[in-house]
Amino acid sequence: MNHVKLLFFATLRERMGIKTLDLDVPADLTIQGLKDRLSAEYPKVNASLKSVVVSINREFAPDESVIPQNAEIGMFPPVSGG
Repeated sequence: MNHVKLLFFATLRERMGIKTLDLDVPADLTIQGLKDRLSAEYPKVNASLKSVVVSINREFAPDESVIPQNAEIGMFPPVSGG
């Protein structure tokens, strides 16, 4: 198992109701696998997770990235400004 820390930002934080979450995940889990797990466990954020931007250890990462041991994962919803 791999221990990771998730950080939620902006509206995603509001929908989750928490700022951070510590999880144990399989060693070969990808970002997409993590999104799938969160969607199943936290249905309120299911729609939001389809368009989040994710960082691993403060570097943006695509969905196929494998999550390294003890990673810090940031999850950012899309934002718009005007």
